[in-house]
Amino acid sequence: MYLITVLGNLLMILAVSSDPHLHTPMYFFLSNLSFVDICFTSTTVPKMLVNIQMQSKVITYEGCITQMCFFTLFVVLDNFLLIVMAYDRFVAICHPLHYTVIMHPWLCGLLVLVSWVISILNSLLHSLMVLRLSFCTDLEIPHFFCELNQMIQLACSDTFVNYLVTCFLVGLLGGGSLAGILYSYSKIVSSIRAMSSAQGKYKAFSTCASHLSVVSLFYLTSLGVYLSSAVTHSSQSSATTSVMYTVVTPMLNPFIYSLRNKDIKGALERVFRLTGIRRTIILRLKKCP
Repeated sequence: MYLITVLGNLLMILAVSSDPHLHTPMYFFLSNLSFVDICFTSTTVPKMLVNIQMQSKVITYEGCITQMCFFTLFVVLDNFLLIVMAYDRFVAICHPLHYTVIMHPWLCGLLVLVSWVISILNSLLHSLMVLRLSFCTDLEIPHFFCELNQMIQLACSDTFVNYLVTCFLVGLLGGGSLAGILYSYSKIVSSIRAMSSAQGKYKAFSTCASHLSVVSLFYLTSLGVYLSSAVTHSSQSSATTSVMYTVVTPMLNPFIYSLRNKDIKGALERVFRLTGIRRTIILRLKKCP
């Protein structure tokens, strides 16, 4: 599953970068999402595979903090890219005549840059808050990776400030992003309903269907992780939902965006065709005396 995730997202990045027709804001954000998904799943899965291979579940304190830091960084960045993509669809459907003016390349780059900066600052804040806590020796984390909530729960010192900061930031960043996405789609639905042409409605909805599917998958699985850990307190159920959250969702994203997208399909076909041509030329040259 990890190899499928990495390969699928790499192909998505390659398709977007190699086809000039896909050098648009929507596909620029999509290629960034694919890159972040690779990083997101790479923070946890390789270490888990090494532990299975070596029959060892040990991780150092420094390694645990580093893993938690990068995991928090990429999950928040994933969240921000989804709201940026929702804004892109909002402008494309609600203000189509001004789309090229509003979604200028410098604005697209600025939106991605701001997303990175906020995600890094958020991750550093959480990491510094965990570093101030004291832990007993040889702790057993009931998870397959170092997750923020699990680290706070296992601390021996007072964690009230950590819980307060975590709840505030989750509500601000997660809740604010979800509210922004819902607002964008409420406007999109209103604009689609106002269209007179059935073909126009279908075309407008089809451009949003993939993004809406990814948003639903991301927020439902992330909500399932925190509800399972808060309600059941079962490490097995929490780990199962976390696998959906950290592995399955990044793996499905490229398939969701490519299956019903003719532009992506065409770009991928051209990439495979070009690869086949280059390979054939190299083989023929080797056969020559």
